Amino acid sequence: MSSAQPAGSLWRMDEDDGGHLAGRWWKWALSAPEHRNPVRDTTGEHGAWDQPADVWFLAGTYGGRVERRCAIPAGRPVFFPVLNVQHTWEYSQEHLVMRFERADAALNGVRLSLREFRGGFRLDGERRLTWGVWGGLEPLAPGHYVLEINGRAGNFVVDTTYHLAVTAGL
Repeated sequence: MSSAQPAGSLWRMDEDDGGHLAGRWWKWALSAPEHRNPVRDTTGEHGAWDQPADVWFLAGTYGGRVERRCAIPAGRPVFFPVLNVQHTWEYSQEHLVMRFERADAALNGVRLSLREFRGGFRLDGERRLTWGVWGGLEPLAPGHYVLEINGRAGNFVVDTTYHLAVTAGL
């Protein structure tokens, strides 16, 4: 297993960048066909589905425990949710926010800083808003990593472990 990246490798995003990425992440997740949906995926086999060229999205879950194994390319930053929600503009013009008791992530046992971001996006012509607690990493060097993601908001629990194989030339 590779050691965690140095503290300076945390992807430092401002509010606008994080909100924009949160919207892009949701559009990516909601656009997946049911049989290839990376959020419903329990093994990691669909983790590479329709990834953009400038960032690598890791899927969240619809709650519960999941352990995924997937390969990701070296040279690309990584963006992932711990807890997040989205809704239509018609439902509310205000960002809905989860009250949470816990939100944390660790790469190879080293705790990561997380940020709350609010954003918006359009899907099939419909305006949507999103809120979440997110993590981002600068591109990881080739090697093997374990990313642990945990969150709790009332009875909703996220317990995700990613076994990441970072490879050059993927």
